[in-house]
Amino acid sequence: MSPVTQTIASKGEAAVALKAAKFYRYDQVPVSDTTWSLHAGPDRRIYAAACIEGRGGCAAVIARYNDERDALEYVVDVGQAGGDPPDSGRATQCKIHYSFAPSERDGILYAATHASGPALGDFFFNISAEWGDERKAFRGSVLIAYDTREDRVLWGRPFIPREGCRCLCYDDERERMYTVGWPRNHFLVYDLATGDMTDHGRLGSINPQAIWMDARRRAYTTDDYGRILRFDPDRDRLEELELRVPRAWYMSGWHTIIYDIVASPDGEVLYGIPWCNEPHLFRHLPLDGPQGRIEDLGPVSQRERDLHHPISFFRDHGGGLVFGPDGMLYYCIARWKRGTMEGARIARDEQTKVLTGIVVQMNPETLERTDYAVLDRGDGKASHYVSRGGMDRNGDLFFGNVGATPSGIFKLEMDCLEPPDPRAHPLRLWG
Repeated sequence: MSPVTQTIASKGEAAVALKAAKFYRYDQVPVSDTTWSLHAGPDRRIYAAACIEGRGGCAAVIARYNDERDALEYVVDVGQAGGDPPDSGRATQCKIHYSFAPSERDGILYAATHASGPALGDFFFNISAEWGDERKAFRGSVLIAYDTREDRVLWGRPFIPREGCRCLCYDDERERMYTVGWPRNHFLVYDLATGDMTDHGRLGSINPQAIWMDARRRAYTTDDYGRILRFDPDRDRLEELELRVPRAWYMSGWHTIIYDIVASPDGEVLYGIPWCNEPHLFRHLPLDGPQGRIEDLGPVSQRERDLHHPISFFRDHGGGLVFGPDGMLYYCIARWKRGTMEGARIARDEQTKVLTGIVVQMNPETLERTDYAVLDRGDGKASHYVSRGGMDRNGDLFFGNVGATPSGIFKLEMDCLEPPDPRAHPLRLWG
């Protein structure tokens, strides 16, 4: 049966009935505070990382949605799998940050860890201050291989020394990982077979949140000002393109870094959202000419706003891009009443009173957008910030929640009469 519907109205519009997503808390990880990575694994089940950034001495846990029990199960202790226990006295393996990468060929879900959690007994983590401290410094990102067919961790190995992994992309044909390390923000290429890591240079001062690939297996990301960068594996070089991520007219372009991006089912076109004020949805056609083409599809979030006052990225957010079983594009945004967010100092636990999480449906052919569903945790805590989205083997959509403790994921039932054909919905190979 479909979830209970809720109603929501924008200024000057009649209330419309929206579907309601169901929320699943990480009950076995009650101190979890973020879910940055959510992904469909090689088995087409949904995996999500329960991360703990605000408390020292904790490691992330990978959870999986069990569609037979309609519940979460916890399959990987990241500290144990990576050989870096959270009580070691060092900064912890506290999260997986946009760094799931599945391989359908061998049934493995790869995951790379990131840093931000303090050591046991500490209240704050500063990677620069602790960089040379052999006792407390972050050991570095680890890469974990989880066999989804046998339900076991195959191995965990050192990945990026001293740094965290900001985002991950996997070329399963060449068996190469593309990643960006934090805080140095270098574009790195990792050979999965040999373990060799090649550094292709610094991108700037702000880490991009995603790396994506086109149908020719060229990898893309952005610099600090939203310029598209392309790595050509045949030429083995990273190059700047004369393409930029669209932005609001009043912005310089600074911080228009890529946040989330997803390929259309045919793999020819990609849809993305940057991490900046008033983010614009854009369409990337990488095979259209020598450099490809970018189309600005306009702002995704609140259009009625007071431009005299800034709004933080956390409040004015778009993410969770995913194609549904119906071929429609879905993404999540924040919605608020004009004047309640602009320039206001609102405690995080109070934001839910004025912020609503909305799932938008967009027709990729007509570009028509419709409010489709509402996100509500049911406990009065913030639900508007969605990191990533995914579709499972039943055709239902899932979204990762950030901003409240315990964290968790939303499930949006799509009422599929039969499971979607995997051949028509290829796996997303980046986090």
